Amino acid sequence: MKIQILAVGKLKESYLRMGVEDYLQRLSPYAKVEVKEIAEEKATEPLTEAEIRRVTDREGERILRHLTPDTYTISLVIQGVALSSETLANHLDQLATYGKSRIAFIIGGSYGLSEQVRQRADYSLSFSKMTFPHQLIRLILLEQLYRSFKINRGETYHK
Repeated sequence: MKIQILAVGKLKESYLRMGVEDYLQRLSPYAKVEVKEIAEEKATEPLTEAEIRRVTDREGERILRHLTPDTYTISLVIQGVALSSETLANHLDQLATYGKSRIAFIIGGSYGLSEQVRQRADYSLSFSKMTFPHQLIRLILLEQLYRSFKINRGETYHK
């Protein structure tokens, strides 16, 4: 399985970079996981609704350039479906079983994802109704992917 994480913005905090590197290393026996940082659109706050739409549209164009037609795309949005770790593991297992070996998870920037990216997504996933920094979600996603592979292989880690 090849998993791509398309994330708007760079990780600035060293503890997040260290956590991401740790989970990428842990995931390496299970899947090829690649994180691609998408350039964040520069904007001066406060922004109007039209300016926010312009920002997300430009970031969305950059995201869409990295997706191939055969990539199963999962957007991370508050309005998405909240799954348990076991259900996420099962969902990933089902994708692999039915030939979806290229998966992209998309994490938007401060203003979320453009309408074009949300429409391109095959599935919308939510980790919570709470709002988290998009940089932190990258680490949480990697941990949940690692947990999913451990669950699917019946290995210890998940409790």
